Amino acid sequence: MKPEQIEKWLPHRFPFLLVDRVLELKPGESILALKNVTYNEPFFTGHFPERKIMPGVLIVEALAQAGGILLWHSVENPESVFVVLSKIEEAKFRKSVIPGDQLKLYARLVKLKATFCVMETQARVGDEVVAEARLVAGILKKDELDEKS
Repeated sequence: MKPEQIEKWLPHRFPFLLVDRVLELKPGESILALKNVTYNEPFFTGHFPERKIMPGVLIVEALAQAGGILLWHSVENPESVFVVLSKIEEAKFRKSVIPGDQLKLYARLVKLKATFCVMETQARVGDEVVAEARLVAGILKKDELDEKS
């Protein structure tokens, strides 16, 4: 799945769209996606100019976006819901991610209910785990959000 397709499933756009490609997708189960980390990423301007390191929070965001694509393909009527990251648990950052790295983003659904889901996620560079976290996302009905606006 290419960027044009990914934009159908995520509300994010440049410079905050952090999933470049989907390699494997098993609806209701798991996803494997990629983020190519380039020297020209906007966040490297300030993090850190002397030693460019991808912020851990953006690695978690990339994992959450991969999980969002998985959810899109795992819920009924995905156009009618809006998914928001609501909790990050047990986040661990094991190695720096630098320009030239290719992040492999793994997410596995642990629990899926009408109003929330739990995912186990892991980011790897090559075969090495660089980050992992348990993510909880809220699943909100768009029509209910529109009524509150």
